[in-house]
Order: sequence, then C-alpha cells, then structure tokens
Amino acid sequence: MKTQRIFPSILLISAGCYYFVQQFSIPFQEQLISWPSLLFVFGLAFLLQAYAGREYSMILPGIVLFGLSIHFHLSSIFLWWPNHWGVYTCIVGLAFILSSRKRKQDSLLFGIVLIVFSLLSFASINPFSWLYEAYAFLSSLWPIILIGAGLFLLFKRK
Repeated sequence: MKTQRIFPSILLISAGCYYFVQQFSIPFQEQLISWPSLLFVFGLAFLLQAYAGREYSMILPGIVLFGLSIHFHLSSIFLWWPNHWGVYTCIVGLAFILSSRKRKQDSLLFGIVLIVFSLLSFASINPFSWLYEAYAFLSSLWPIILIGAGLFLLFKRK
C-alpha cells in the first residue's frame, strides 16, 4: 500500500460507512453520524497516516482530534464525565508528549506544563487568578492611562 494513499483512503471508507449507516436502522445511529464521529474519523486518519506512512508530523493533530472526539462522545453518554477546560489542555498536552516521542522536538516540556495546568484546574486551584486581579486593577486605571497617552501625544517632539 502506498503511504500517500492512507489518509484519503480512510476518509473515503469513512464516508462510505457514514452513508451506509444512514440507510439502515442501527442502534446508536445518532451518535455514529454526529460531528464528534467526524472528528474521530479525521483523527484516526491522521494517526494512521502518521504511523503507517511514517509522517510523524501528523501525530499532533491526530491525537488532538481523536482525543476531542472521545471527550465529546463520553460527555454526551456519561453525566459524570468532566466538561471543563482542563480536559482540552490535557488532550493537547498529551498530544505534545506523544508527538515528541517520535519527532525530535522540545515539545515534551510544553506538554508536561499543559498537563500540570489541567491537573491544577481539576483540583479547583485557579492558576490564572492573578490574571483576573491584574485585569481588575488595570481596568480601574484606564482614565489615567488615557490622560497619559493624550499628554504624551501633545508634548511629544517630532
């Protein structure tokens, strides 16, 4: 099998399966023909192209799309599944870690940092609380900033 044909062949097979499922009454049909399933197909196609075709640059988008599809499917099935921003950063962090194993990049540290932020967010520790406080402080100073900018433009020499 040619390695360049893996990605489009997976997409064509998936499109055929999509239309096949639409013609018959299959259990869980609503979940099989939903947009998270489309993410699943694209993620799987990227991952198969990455590993079978040895195009390791496709690992990162493959894992992100595959992980998002799994998350969206599980959050629609199970009520206990977390629907929090930490899930998204965890998926991206995992993608960076797994892609750094095959590609010689320094994305391992970035992936670890993203997973740590995810774990902190699940532990109800808000690592960005200082950002909200800084914004609240700066938003109270905007009239002074406007006056200062006006004075700077007025007295600026050419």
